[in-house]
Amino acid sequence: MKIIRKILVWLVIVIAGIVILLYLFDVDYLLKAVRVVYLHGKTTAYLDDYTHFDNRTVKAGTAQPWANHAEYNKVKATERLEQTHKELGTVAYLIIKNDSIWHESYYDGYGSDSHSNSFSMAKSIVSAALFKAIEEGSIKSLDQKVGDFFPEFSKGMASKLTVGDLSSMATGLDWGEQYSSAFSITTRAYFGDHLEETMLNVPVVYEPGTRFEYVSGATQLLAMVITKATGMKLSDYVSEKFWKPMGAEHDALWQLDHEGGIEKAYCCFASNARDFARFGKLFLHNGEWNGKRLLDSAAVRRMITPRFPDAPQYGYGWWLNDYLGKKIYYMRGHLGQFTIVIPEDKIIIVRLGHTKGLQTTTDPHSNDFYVYVDEAYKMMGMMKPGEGKGDKLPLTKEEAKVNEMAKK
Repeated sequence: MKIIRKILVWLVIVIAGIVILLYLFDVDYLLKAVRVVYLHGKTTAYLDDYTHFDNRTVKAGTAQPWANHAEYNKVKATERLEQTHKELGTVAYLIIKNDSIWHESYYDGYGSDSHSNSFSMAKSIVSAALFKAIEEGSIKSLDQKVGDFFPEFSKGMASKLTVGDLSSMATGLDWGEQYSSAFSITTRAYFGDHLEETMLNVPVVYEPGTRFEYVSGATQLLAMVITKATGMKLSDYVSEKFWKPMGAEHDALWQLDHEGGIEKAYCCFASNARDFARFGKLFLHNGEWNGKRLLDSAAVRRMITPRFPDAPQYGYGWWLNDYLGKKIYYMRGHLGQFTIVIPEDKIIIVRLGHTKGLQTTTDPHSNDFYVYVDEAYKMMGMMKPGEGKGDKLPLTKEEAKVNEMAKK
C-alpha cells in the first residue's frame, strides 16, 4: 500500500507540474484539447464536439419545410456511393433537384434533425454576411481597410489589409493551417478562450491582396469586423439576415471561445443537411429566396468568381470547380462537409460525415467531391457513359498506395 501511495503522490506531482508548465508557456488550451478530443478517442475536431463547447443560438423563425420531389427516394444510392459512405463515414447525403428533395439518406444514428459541426462551411456564411453588411452600408466596400475597425492593423503592411482580402483569402497573415499540430495557431484558436486577443496579435508578413493562401484566421478576423461594423453579434446578424428569412427548420448553434464570448467564425456552425442546403438554394437563385431578395445578385456573382487567375478554385468564401463542363461552387469543411451547387441543372448536394476523401497536392478538390457529384448524376440518369472520374479515383491514402504499387 505504501508503494502505491507513493506512486499516486508522485503521479499527482507530475500532473500538477505539467499543468503549471502549460500555463507558464501559455499553452493551457491544450488541457481543453485533451479533454474534448483525446479523452473521447479522437485525434482531431469531430462532428459532435460542439456539445463540449459554449455555443450561441442562431435562431430560426417560421419554418419553411422543403418539398419532396415526385421521385423522392425512388432511386437507391449506387454501389460506388454506398462504398464511399461506408469508407468515409458519411452521416448525411442529400440531393435537391429543382428546389425539392430528390434523395436523402442518413447513417450512424443521424437523421434529418441531427446537428453536426460544419467546420469551414461556416466561412461561406461569414462571407455572405460581409456582402450583406456592405449592401446595408455598415461596411463601405470590399476595399475598406481592416485598420478602420482594429487599429492593430493600421501600420506597416497590415495597413493595406482589406475586408475583401479577408473574404478571398489574400491576407498575408502569419498563420499555420495545421489541424493536427497541438501547437499551431489553428489549434490555439479552436481550443483557446481568448480568440479576439489571439487574432489581434497575428502579424501580416507579406503584402495583402497579392495571392491566395487559405488561412482560417482570415475569416475569424472578418467576423470580428462584421460584428463591430453592424453592432450585432455574428449569430444574431446571420439569424436576422439569412437563417430566419430562409425558413430554417431548426435553430443552429455557433461555438464560442468561452461563455458569452465571440463565435469561432471560421468554423463551428452546427446544423443539419436540410438547413445547410438553404444556403445552396439562396445562391442558386442569385440571392433571392422565394421571391424575396436577401442578397444582391452582384454580390453572389462576385463570391462565386475567382479573384486570382492562378487560383481558380476560390472566390470570396466559396470553393469553385469547373467539372463535367459545368460551373460548380460549394461550401467545404474539415472532414468532408460539403454543400455543392450546380446551377446549370438546379442541383444541390449536401454531404456530412466523419472523414474526408484523399486530398492530393495536384488538385485543390478532394477525391470524394468527384464521387458525390458523379454518383448523384448517375442516380438521376444524367451521366453519359465514360463521363466523370470519381469511380477512377482512390478515396483514401491506403487506396492510393495500392494503386501506385499496382502500377509498379
